[in-house]
Amino acid sequence: MSTTATSERLFSYGTLLLPQVQLDLFGRRIESTEDVLAGYHVQYTEIEDTRVVALSGLPTHPVLRRTGNTSDKVTGRVLALTLDELDAADEYEVSLYTRVSVVLQSGRDAWVYVG
Repeated sequence: MSTTATSERLFSYGTLLLPQVQLDLFGRRIESTEDVLAGYHVQYTEIEDTRVVALSGLPTHPVLRRTGNTSDKVTGRVLALTLDELDAADEYEVSLYTRVSVVLQSGRDAWVYVG
């Protein structure tokens, strides 16, 4: 499988949606569609990685926490990424985040970064 073919879905609810972050990480704006993730809620945390703060322009970033309660929902966008772009997103996300596989409200499988 080619690492340049768009084959990965990443649910984003934060700074990976920012144009300047996408251009720096991926060299392009990423196609995306709206979706919802149930069973999680958003909290905010201070980011100490100066590169990430400089790139996003934000010292505080959202982080998902699993609640298991299906009435808790997070709205975001599903980014269509190549494997190389997914690797670049992994490098961008600080150690606070872990990438996990989820099923979105639409029924699509996607990756998401959670705390």
